Amino acid sequence: MCGIVACRGREHASDFLLAALRRLEYRGYDSAGIAVTGTDRDDLRATRAVGRVAALEARIALERPAPGLGIGIGHTRWATHGGVSEPNAHPHRDCNGAIAVVHNGIIDNAAELEAELRGRGHVFTSQVDSEVIAHLVEELYAETGSLAAATVRVVGRLRGTWALAVTAASAAEVVLASHRSPLVVGSGPDAHFAASDITALAGTVGSVCVLRDDDIVVLGDQVTWLDPMGREVPPRESVRLQWAAEDIEQGAYDDFMEKEIAEQPSVVGRLLERLLPEVLDGALWTQLDLPRPSRLRFVACGTSLHASQVVARTFGALAGVPAETVVASEYDELAASGPDEGLLTIAVSQSGETSDVLHALEDVGGPVLAITNRPHSSLARRSHAVLETSAGPEIGVAATKTFTTQVVAGAALALSFAAVTKSLGTTAVARHALRLGSLPGRLESAHTTAFPVAMALAEELAESRTFFFVSRGGGLPYAAEGALKLKEITYRNAEAIPAGEFKHGPIALIEKGTPVLVLENGDAARLAGSVAELASRGARIIRIGSGSEDTFPILSGPAPAWGPLESVLAFQHLARCLAVTLGRDADKPRNLAKSVTVL
Repeated sequence: MCGIVACRGREHASDFLLAALRRLEYRGYDSAGIAVTGTDRDDLRATRAVGRVAALEARIALERPAPGLGIGIGHTRWATHGGVSEPNAHPHRDCNGAIAVVHNGIIDNAAELEAELRGRGHVFTSQVDSEVIAHLVEELYAETGSLAAATVRVVGRLRGTWALAVTAASAAEVVLASHRSPLVVGSGPDAHFAASDITALAGTVGSVCVLRDDDIVVLGDQVTWLDPMGREVPPRESVRLQWAAEDIEQGAYDDFMEKEIAEQPSVVGRLLERLLPEVLDGALWTQLDLPRPSRLRFVACGTSLHASQVVARTFGALAGVPAETVVASEYDELAASGPDEGLLTIAVSQSGETSDVLHALEDVGGPVLAITNRPHSSLARRSHAVLETSAGPEIGVAATKTFTTQVVAGAALALSFAAVTKSLGTTAVARHALRLGSLPGRLESAHTTAFPVAMALAEELAESRTFFFVSRGGGLPYAAEGALKLKEITYRNAEAIPAGEFKHGPIALIEKGTPVLVLENGDAARLAGSVAELASRGARIIRIGSGSEDTFPILSGPAPAWGPLESVLAFQHLARCLAVTLGRDADKPRNLAKSVTVL
């Protein structure tokens, strides 16, 4: 969703801000802006634009500030309060235009604060809740003479969630504050930087410190950390960045989604190199230091929900543990049930900043395990243990390698748990571990086979408006993920249905030529009967299986406990190729954001 960047010390602050904002484009946004100091310390220049960062760059090119103090803040906005317009874009300023604020989150008491400020003569120019922060800072900065002290007092009046960066024309600093919304700080040889996503800082700093709830940080000559009362405190622990600048570059690929699909075999290979040695002896589970559960409850959204369904089935198959999956936004329906002895909640999120997941955990009293790609995220800090999926940066909005690594990490954990509980014998554990270890090669083969098939199919299916994805048993979460990928980036209707359910109503939608993607799994005879029924009504059957007659012959051998993972390569390639054929932006689908950080 929205993105924040800030710097203090670079001669041309705008150069860094624009480059960092471009790195945050993948998160989804509809407007962008920056505020920087010029040659004169009393000169604060703000520029905003609707649309892509390129539109902001074009406007700034006409009014480039002279070298000066090198202080600036920037923002990409995803509209929540107020429509998409330049007045609603960040940064927001006070009545005199001398204070600038960028903000992620939602101020729950904004209406109350705005009414109070209007009563004292403040004039508002936007429909955005964030603007109240600028006017509050205006009053308290005039009273205290300190931007840091003013910000401390301002956040004490706010209710809701925020990550914010504040600067002022007469101050040589940027003040940061965080409450239930991410911010990180890092330093280079000649400057200090901040961002709401470490992707913005890759290649700029070697390590970062993560703000926790109610931290205040001042980027001045030095980086100063304050507690909620404004008292100086030691900085948070530094975390070394594992991502290099080239990890977030597109390279020779046509788009990031193509790159990230192709990376899956190598990413899974590196993940298994880390996890497999700790599976056979159960160390992967025991080192989490969690009580042994009698039941599991997975909480997730979207693609992570589909991965959770796979992992829940895997725990049941390998370890015999009852497991359920819950849509995070519906979790409050379970809250009234109270504590549940023996229950382990497993929260699954790519970014670790998914608001629906974090909100759901407010009602969880027992132990929580996070499965996430961001080990220093809000979710990780909220959880009792973390299993990192190590997918690396994923720039395309539609999840690809993050889904695959969630499944692999979860399957390895289930197998490790089975080794600890002796629900599987040593030989069986080793056999499943061997199958897990073969995944990189299987994924590479599926990638090589599926890509040209998907390219050819995309041309043939470009006029199709509705697609169905069909499977049984362990194949159903993969069918659901295939449907989600296609609808996300092609804007075509796609639905996943258990094969046997078609005859109970949905078969009425089948017309001549309707594409039905059939994923082989489970009882081949029963699946074949359902497919024959669809074909007799005119459906165009596209098979993902293990036979030479299949459209995508990418599976081999009996399905493992974690199901036909290789199938995602066919589904991802087809969705992307169809999107490209239709002229869509595969990396930035309309109306979507990479990390959904609002409820």
